[in-house]
Amino acid sequence: MSSSESETENLSDMEQEDRANAYTESDDEVPKNGDDNDSGDGAEDSEKTVTWEEMGLIDTLCEACKALKWKAPSKIQREAIPLALQGKDVIGLAETGSGKTGAFALPILQALLENPQRYFAVVLTPTRELAYQISEQFEALGASIGVKCCVIVGGMDMVSQALQLARKPHIIIATPGRLVDHLENTKGFNLKAVKYLVMDEADRILNLDFEVELDKILKVLPRERRTFLFSATMTKKVKKLERASLKDPVKVEVSSKYQTVEKLL
Repeated sequence: MSSSESETENLSDMEQEDRANAYTESDDEVPKNGDDNDSGDGAEDSEKTVTWEEMGLIDTLCEACKALKWKAPSKIQREAIPLALQGKDVIGLAETGSGKTGAFALPILQALLENPQRYFAVVLTPTRELAYQISEQFEALGASIGVKCCVIVGGMDMVSQALQLARKPHIIIATPGRLVDHLENTKGFNLKAVKYLVMDEADRILNLDFEVELDKILKVLPRERRTFLFSATMTKKVKKLERASLKDPVKVEVSSKYQTVEKLL
């Protein structure tokens, strides 16, 4: 990336977020009361209620969920967490507000406890707002274990972000464009040791034309990693991304508005 391209990244990233906000009315992934698991999932699911412990989460994380007043796992969490804990790549078809952040954050935090290292996971999101919300949830769930997160998005100072990256956080939450900026311009920064990649709201990431950036990121990540892809819709572009980035994935479909969309391509 040329210096001129880097200098205009802030503006382009902000423009892309404006487009993202037009694409959906709300990006609220973490309700203000922190309780996105108290939706009940409908009366028809009451017989399926399981506890955090029954899904295989360690006591520390179970207590963290209860401290956030998450009474029981949401549907996407019941489906995705056990598979993720088994070391599977997971495709989750779920919309915002379904508890999907917990569905990937909890398995990642458990794996981090088992194998502590810096630059452990990268989470890609379409917007700055969602990136900060995901960071807040990681920090809330991992407060008792001292997890360190870093948000890397456009509209913020590159030098300050580079200093944050130099502290080697456990979890990096980023928009694709700004992460590529740092991969190409921040001395000493790389993703060679990353164990987990999450692409959240992948359909929206692709609708914002981040395909080139995603390709660059995938090329510098280690092959031996776990990958979680979450999307509200399954388009041809998302299917292509699935083939390029996931290894023998297991699909969980819990989105009430799940659909295969051809007209958007």
